[in-house]
Amino acid sequence: MTETHDLIVIGMGVGGEEVAGRAAEAGLDVVGIERQLVGGECPYWGCIPSKLMVRAANALAEAGRDGDLAGRASVVADWSPVAARIREATAGWDDQLAVERFEKKGGRFLRGQARIVGPREVEVDGHRFTARRGVVLATGGQPAVPPIDGLDQVDYWTNREAIEATEPPGSLVVLGAGAIGLELAQAFHRFGTQVTLLEAADHALPAEEPEIGAAVDDLIRAEGMTLRTGIQATAVHAGDRGVEVVLSDGTTVAAERLLVATGRRSDLRQLGVDAAGLDPDAPAVAVDQHLRAGDGIWAVGDVTGKGAFTHVAVYQGRLAAAVALGAEHPPADYRAVPRVTFTDPEVASVGQTEAQAHQAGRAVRVGVAQTAATARGWIHGPGAEHGVLKLVADDQVLVGGSVMGPAAGEVAGLLVLAIKEQIPIGSLRELIYPYPTFVRGVEDALRQLG
Repeated sequence: MTETHDLIVIGMGVGGEEVAGRAAEAGLDVVGIERQLVGGECPYWGCIPSKLMVRAANALAEAGRDGDLAGRASVVADWSPVAARIREATAGWDDQLAVERFEKKGGRFLRGQARIVGPREVEVDGHRFTARRGVVLATGGQPAVPPIDGLDQVDYWTNREAIEATEPPGSLVVLGAGAIGLELAQAFHRFGTQVTLLEAADHALPAEEPEIGAAVDDLIRAEGMTLRTGIQATAVHAGDRGVEVVLSDGTTVAAERLLVATGRRSDLRQLGVDAAGLDPDAPAVAVDQHLRAGDGIWAVGDVTGKGAFTHVAVYQGRLAAAVALGAEHPPADYRAVPRVTFTDPEVASVGQTEAQAHQAGRAVRVGVAQTAATARGWIHGPGAEHGVLKLVADDQVLVGGSVMGPAAGEVAGLLVLAIKEQIPIGSLRELIYPYPTFVRGVEDALRQLG
């Protein structure tokens, strides 16, 4: 027997939830399928629990700055409240409320492993379903584990095991100094973990501007973590201290725990996309401006390769729902996609980097500004008042912007608007920026554009 429905959504992370929920509320017969937890990575192992860790770690750091700012304070780190809050926020990794939320909108939920078996046809644990309007792929991604000799023979962490930890390890080696690696490394370090970060690129946060990366490198080392850049792990094996990592220069680093934070990937072959005419070996599902991947098939979220961010998945889910409902909608526009790394201080970027703008053939101009603390080298100064702001312009509009500093994610909101709406640089210069704030760095960087 084959069941027929209007819309089948495979993967009920934030993107899938957005599509399925909107379509069901509008009256479509929708089936949402998820093999793990409804809500996906963000509420259970990503955005929400990791920020609980970050918030707690930042409180410890701020208390530790009291000696420079206001006197003396003594703080004893205790991980148990953090672990308890994470379990409360994730409901102990239980998605019952999320399932009920979708069902109340009129959708039908199935838990299982879905596989595409033909055009608009899906199989879930031996049961077949056909979609009248189409199938939406929203399966997200999973941690990318590099092919390092011996890694599969040791007990390593990904972000999931790190989030679920009931106590911080005594020492930790982190493979990858990207956003996930840095956030978790800094949080554990502030709770007493001895941290070593290993990054193959020339600086931490390799996707960011080199000026931002250099400033982050300085702060990581000033805080007491070990950061080694331009180096790779060649082998891993169990050792007396837990795990030993052999590096490309012949040296070895040992720690109680190993955290693999080398990015994320999507497994399209397991999903059976070839049955729908898609490339199963592609790194992502190619979609057009209306999220179409082919006849009767759409994709949203991480699986599209447009950015592994909750806000991108929700944005795409909203558009895909409009397409499925036959409603008017603008085409997808990725010119001003923001990303934020919630280290202390934060790092946020919007649009193109200088290198990307050059590669796109743009007539690039850049402006770079620093806060006084960074410009004067006050890495050990009071507070986390270190900041760098870089703007990338083409002709009379901004095409990119990057910020390192307190509340950088909030500062990025102005850059999202400026880039998306192509506000002339002359108009941005005429704005009255509040003083003293970190957003005023935009004014300083605009001045440097010339």
